[in-house]
Amino acid sequence: MSLADPQSITISGSTISLPRVSTGNKQSEYLSSDGLTGLKLASSYGNRTRQTVRLDLKKVSADVYLPSQNVERSMSCYLVFDRPVQGYTNADALAAFVGFNTLVTASTNAVITKLLGGES
Repeated sequence: MSLADPQSITISGSTISLPRVSTGNKQSEYLSSDGLTGLKLASSYGNRTRQTVRLDLKKVSADVYLPSQNVERSMSCYLVFDRPVQGYTNADALAAFVGFNTLVTASTNAVITKLLGGES
């Protein structure tokens, strides 16, 4: 089952619409009309259950070595749940995420800000 279509995300105050562009075996992909922002959700089942949500971003910026030329740059940010088939329920995974999310977003995202600054 897929999420609602379209999805939307707000980055730096700008809301970006992400219509679904593909669905497959336990996965869906959503992509902005300019192709610069994508969202992928996937689940796989085997010895472990693995669910992923991934945000992919692209932008064009000046080349460091040739400032008169632009190059495409990309980054991703994603969350993975990786758990055994038995022993951790969906409620257990959600509770772990809520604690994790509270930790990394507390004090205006202080942990993530420090991580991105190279602290550990």
